[in-house]
Amino acid sequence: MPRKPLKPCKHPNCPELTDKRFCEEHRKLYERKSAKERGYDNRWRKARERFLKANPLCVECLKDDRLVEATVVDHIVPHRGDKELFRDESNWQALCKSCHDRKTMTTDRYQEFRY
Repeated sequence: MPRKPLKPCKHPNCPELTDKRFCEEHRKLYERKSAKERGYDNRWRKARERFLKANPLCVECLKDDRLVEATVVDHIVPHRGDKELFRDESNWQALCKSCHDRKTMTTDRYQEFRY
């Protein structure tokens, strides 16, 4: 069976041809690590449960005098792989999924990366 023709790598200005989305050199730049590799492991799940028990209401909804159950522990400042910031409970807030999704798609998306 004939193979599909190779196509240019999707990384800007890369001339390499590939059968995937990105060439070998650029693939590692765009791969997303698994949740476990990013720190969302069993230790996180236990800490998350404990935090949500202590903070059962969405902090954003409370600002509008609405009582909505929090289901997500949000990192106020995105940790971007910084393990200390990831585990720092003073950087956590309880949010409902709707508020978390809104924050992630607006505020978090445009904050500078921390290294």
